[in-house]
Amino acid sequence: MDATLDVIADHGVAGTTHRHIAARADVPLGSITYHFASLADLQTQAFTRHVELQSAVFEDLFEGVETHEQFVDVLVDLVHGGPARHRSAVLGFELHLAALRNPGLRALTQEWTEDSRTVLARFTGPDSAARLDALLEGMIMHALLTTAPESRERTRDAIDRTFGSAGWTGS
Repeated sequence: MDATLDVIADHGVAGTTHRHIAARADVPLGSITYHFASLADLQTQAFTRHVELQSAVFEDLFEGVETHEQFVDVLVDLVHGGPARHRSAVLGFELHLAALRNPGLRALTQEWTEDSRTVLARFTGPDSAARLDALLEGMIMHALLTTAPESRERTRDAIDRTFGSAGWTGS
């Protein structure tokens, strides 16, 4: 599964092949095709693993958050994350794009969205959590694609303007 996620992160879903996965996993090609019914099945299982792991990581990010400022700090870090965060974001967007073509993946993306919003709602309430989740996804996508990154201060300002401390309910 890890090799499959690595290949998807490097080549995208469209560029993922059994050969790439076997090479990354350092196993014979036949072992990949023997154990998985199809490439789509392998990708679905890998994405399922990714969502499970990232949902737990996302929840852990908010451990110990007690103030509005700490909450916004975590959100800014999500947008401006390092290499591990970059890989996770790329895989997340690859999953969402794959779900456009594969309706079977939509339940997985919906589950992931609900998990994220449940965590955010502990601090904001459900309506604000949905808006904040959409804002974060957009900001992360822009951060991945930009040639001129936004400053942390501008990101914080955008979150505060959209969400503000008035929406803070605490944990």
